[in-house]
Amino acid sequence: MKRALILVNVTGLLVGISYGLHGPMLPVFAKNVIGASYTEIGLIGFANFIPYMFIPLFVGLLLDRFNNGYLLSIGVVINSTSVYLLSIAQSVPEIMGFRIMTGIAHAFFWPPSVAIISNVSEGRQRVRNIARFTGFFVAGFTIGPLIGSILLENLDVSLRVVFQIAAFILAFAIISSLSSSRYKIREHTTKFSFDAIREMKKFPHVIIMLIYCTSTFGIILTVYPAFLNDNSMSDVQIEMLFFIFGISRIVTLLVAGKLARRTSHTLIAATASIATGLLISFGAESIIEFAVAFLLMGFGFSIFFPLTIEIILSKTRKEFSGTIIGSYETIFGIGWAIGPISAGFISEIQANSTPYLIFFVIGIGVTILSIIKHKELEPQKNPNL
Repeated sequence: MKRALILVNVTGLLVGISYGLHGPMLPVFAKNVIGASYTEIGLIGFANFIPYMFIPLFVGLLLDRFNNGYLLSIGVVINSTSVYLLSIAQSVPEIMGFRIMTGIAHAFFWPPSVAIISNVSEGRQRVRNIARFTGFFVAGFTIGPLIGSILLENLDVSLRVVFQIAAFILAFAIISSLSSSRYKIREHTTKFSFDAIREMKKFPHVIIMLIYCTSTFGIILTVYPAFLNDNSMSDVQIEMLFFIFGISRIVTLLVAGKLARRTSHTLIAATASIATGLLISFGAESIIEFAVAFLLMGFGFSIFFPLTIEIILSKTRKEFSGTIIGSYETIFGIGWAIGPISAGFISEIQANSTPYLIFFVIGIGVTILSIIKHKELEPQKNPNL
């Protein structure tokens, strides 16, 4: 069981490095090399995340029937291919098509990884293990921009070459993902039930919080780099800011176990910190101000995933865990799709800083709602753990 966790963590690290290497540069590539507008950048982000509104639910059904390691490997193969294809893209529609592939691939990466972890741990141990896996992924996402800054500044490579290197790093994850398939970690069910999907209706306040957090996270990943570029941040500075973002996320995940002791308070603080980071971004003019915004948002974006998934899994039937994880990730997809498309459109018709003010105001509303409903943001306590 421990070996399965190690292999999943290694896979998460390699995928994270690839994401961190090419992700922050894609909006800049689309804007400066392809000539995309903010609306088109938003559409690229939308294309990336739109499959995540549907595919995770399908994958969740597969998780209860097939070897999770094989499903994870499928995601890695598709992901590596899609990132390599970015290096030969010549138009916005091509980039959108390749990002749709990436969205499908991510649905075969994250839910199977969480399922493997969930099946060998429970309660706070599950929170720690999911946080550890997320930490490996975030560590990779932190290392990636650092590698990117070295490649761009010292070796003077093009962004297309950066994408190719990112694809080859992803390809190495096939080894660890396939190796994880050797470990039988659950008895698979064969009966489908819509009861598992209906279970999600028990968590309206968690869903609202998830949609807000994932919407803003989607903006940061897809539109924000172009916004930074328009605010005189160079490619290397953008990579360094995402490195700072990653450090904030790693530090947060290291203390996730302790923060889980007061789940509702931590989640309230997370939404407030995201909203504050967006407000700082709205008026920021220097790299120091943007760095502070990234530090605040890094905390919020990191902690809400392991805590909210634990709230849901602790209050639902274990035999439905695969479908529950798929349904949960589908909500992620809804938020990730909403954020980029709305921010891209708003940036096009208003000042490019306007989306961050709007989502700050929404964040304050979500924070107030979380305070009012804080009792519903606590996981089910299991006295046997």
